[in-house]
Amino acid sequence: MAKNSGRRPGRTAARLATAAIAAALVGTGTAAFAADPGDAPMFGIAGLDSAGTSYIYAPSDGGIEKRVQLDTGWKNVKFLGRVDNNADNVADGRWQVSTNGDIHYYANDNSAAKKVGYGWDIYNKLVSPGQFGGAEGGDLLGRDGKGDLYLYLGYGDGTVTKRIKVGYGWDIYSEIAGNGDLNGDGKNDLVARDKSGVLWLYKGTGNQHDPYAKRTEIGSGWNQYNALFAPGDVDLDGITDLIARNAAGELYLYKGTGNAAAPYKPKAIIGTSGWNTYRLFF
Repeated sequence: MAKNSGRRPGRTAARLATAAIAAALVGTGTAAFAADPGDAPMFGIAGLDSAGTSYIYAPSDGGIEKRVQLDTGWKNVKFLGRVDNNADNVADGRWQVSTNGDIHYYANDNSAAKKVGYGWDIYNKLVSPGQFGGAEGGDLLGRDGKGDLYLYLGYGDGTVTKRIKVGYGWDIYSEIAGNGDLNGDGKNDLVARDKSGVLWLYKGTGNQHDPYAKRTEIGSGWNQYNALFAPGDVDLDGITDLIARNAAGELYLYKGTGNAAAPYKPKAIIGTSGWNTYRLFF
């Protein structure tokens, strides 16, 4: 995982990056832009609606760009998670879990879908947090119905190792999110919201057998949101951010600070209505 530097390429390069992200997601070719390796992931916000149509909002220094349609026919999808396997901060592909529990990997190079496994319907929460356990590629986290948390290390080609149990009692959380470094130490972190609305930070360690440190409280009142999602750097300032949606369908951006004691700035609205149309963010 590359350490956040707070530096960005110029606006022209940033525009090229967002265009490359959108092009790669719709399968028109491999992303042609390599982001500054000192920056945060620049995945943008993607959403899947109840009709099975997916859309992408590329990141922008003003928040997000206008949406672009990606694909249709995804009604049987339970989970979507994009992943950067070569540390250039642009997504290389996505994991997709169907309602029958099968998981496939779709690379952004127009290659055929790769079946990664089956039985993933045992998980009620899946997160693609980037390189979380020190492996070559991006990893996956899954929480089962008992609240046990498992880590799958990515090989960098969409396949993953056997699972490693890395926690228990995670059923106390209604949301888990993470994609990037929140405190500037070069390791990816997680945030989790408990059922009382308190938000907790789990600093990443990079150790696959003990991948996060003891939790620290970073906020309260987060039950006002029905979805939390970490897409990386949304406003192109080089620091990973958090997205939150409320019941009215408003979308809020919490810009990252790089400070573990207070990892987010005050919220800023970036979508006034209509965001409840999406049943999944990825």
